[in-house]
Amino acid sequence: MSSSKRLTKAYTEAKRIAFDDDSKFIMFSDCHRGDNSFADDFANNKNIYYHALKHYYKEDFTYFELGDGDELWENRSFKSILETHKNVFDLMQLFYKDDRLFRLVGNHDMVYLNESYVKKNLYSYFNKVTGCEEPLFPGITFPEGIVLEHKTTNQEICLIHGHQADWWNYVAWKFNRFMVRVLWRQLQIFGIGDPTSPAKNYLELIKIERKTKKWITDNNNLFTITGHTHRPRFPEPGDIAYFNDGSCVHPRSITGLEIENGAISLIKWHISTSENGTLQVIRTLLEGPQKLINYKTES
Repeated sequence: MSSSKRLTKAYTEAKRIAFDDDSKFIMFSDCHRGDNSFADDFANNKNIYYHALKHYYKEDFTYFELGDGDELWENRSFKSILETHKNVFDLMQLFYKDDRLFRLVGNHDMVYLNESYVKKNLYSYFNKVTGCEEPLFPGITFPEGIVLEHKTTNQEICLIHGHQADWWNYVAWKFNRFMVRVLWRQLQIFGIGDPTSPAKNYLELIKIERKTKKWITDNNNLFTITGHTHRPRFPEPGDIAYFNDGSCVHPRSITGLEIENGAISLIKWHISTSENGTLQVIRTLLEGPQKLINYKTES
């Protein structure tokens, strides 16, 4: 199956969610939550991420996590990830209880396509304090795609992780996972990155972006938001409508996309030093806001 067919499959089988200009969405991806070991890239930004997510919960945003939320290539067990970042999952649980959490599957958490795995590991967890099995995300599903449909304009926004355009990380993901576990995880200590990862291989990144953009143009410039490459993208109206929310494992910052008041913005959360020397987590607007309707193409 070609990358175009894989992207089309994710789009046609996507979960569909209606929205309007009063809807408020935050989109992050590529958190790669790990076990707090030397290879846990999320650990450096976990406080930034937690502060940002807490802000969005208080402000009534719906959270879309566009794949690779949990690092299940380097880590064999979700349990260790849950125990390490329990405060983050407690916060995500609040979103889920309010029907404000939607998660997509990515290449690093591709096992979430297995419903029995999800039911066993994510529906509930064993609480060591109470000694009881308690709900975590009961009934949660991990589709490959979500399509947001505007109630008034009928504009569609396609959300996918983006690995559908990456043969190595979609078709050959099990081989890649094996190589990460036996080789690249250890070499990461010495600063040697996995060459099949688009986040660490610029040529792969460009190739994936090119394939994704071609699919978008072949589908009437379909408004598409991805993650996967870790490179934020925010096009101008009239350009190819390819957006990328970046990642939560940038050095000292996380990036994401907000949709609010019918407009989209690229934002960054990072640590800043105040004049009196205290550290604070702040939000910085990088691009936008741009009205969603400006990217609508008449079919």
